Amino acid sequence: MERISNDKDHTELIDEYLEYASDIDLGKRTIENYKSCLQIFDNFVDKTLINIDISDLVRFKRHLEKQKNQYDKPYSPKTIAKYFSALQSFYEFLELDEYIDTNPMPKFSKIYLKRLRKKARSNGSSDRKLISVEEMSMLINSVMDPRDKAVIMLLSKTGIRREELSNIDLGEINWLEQVIYLKPTRKRAFLKAFFDDECSRVLKRWLISRDNRKNNGTNALFLNERGGRLGRNAIYELVVKHAAKVGLHNSNSHRIQDRFTTHCTRHWFCTHLRRKPNQIQREHLKKLRGDALYEAVDIYLHIDDKELRDEYLRCIPQLGID
Repeated sequence: MERISNDKDHTELIDEYLEYASDIDLGKRTIENYKSCLQIFDNFVDKTLINIDISDLVRFKRHLEKQKNQYDKPYSPKTIAKYFSALQSFYEFLELDEYIDTNPMPKFSKIYLKRLRKKARSNGSSDRKLISVEEMSMLINSVMDPRDKAVIMLLSKTGIRREELSNIDLGEINWLEQVIYLKPTRKRAFLKAFFDDECSRVLKRWLISRDNRKNNGTNALFLNERGGRLGRNAIYELVVKHAAKVGLHNSNSHRIQDRFTTHCTRHWFCTHLRRKPNQIQREHLKKLRGDALYEAVDIYLHIDDKELRDEYLRCIPQLGID
């Protein structure tokens, strides 16, 4: 890679990139993760960031493949792919701002990154812990705290992510239509989450309890113990806490099949909607998940919201929660 400029040191280049990442609306967590990845790469290479070539990227990939996580297991393909997603974005910025004239990432991506991402997909959700409808019913019925019960119920009945749940405000719930209007995110295209009667009952019980909880004035649907918005980390902790109590989560195991986390509720939602006898159609599930439309068949497919809601109500498992 030909060097175009040497006026900036590594820290300045990364800081400039982080400003750019914010300008193009990358999520806060994504920016934090990318910053960490770039700093690790910067510490690994023995040359300036604008002089990197494909051989350096290959060496870094091999280095990551030798690293181990907190459970003393090798980094997964998904983890390694995340590092190169950060580098891909970073070198696109350097090329855009003319710090470099040749970007090494497209060539590396064509040879290596596609394989990494394919392995990451094949090793992903299929191994994630999936519980039965009966186990989900048992889990939710075991929770006595009305807030925690409502959190797990809403995650399971809608398939929304914990950050999306954390950001819900009281005024974004339409009780008559049983729909929640979600805030826009980079990952979500469809901004409605439907819920059913038993979910509605659990949510309304939480609202009665919410009126008696400490509140610092927030409009957040879910409150933490200090009266502020319940954060994504607290949501994760409460889910695994209650799952562990009923034997569905083993925090000491490194096996993903032994761990029931917030993402498992999304996995549960998607899997059981697709199972017989009800078996929702693929295109309906993609829209309920909020997936962006990439395939031509999806782009030209128009699904009426009423049709989607009716399909959701037909297929969503009933948990027997009073």
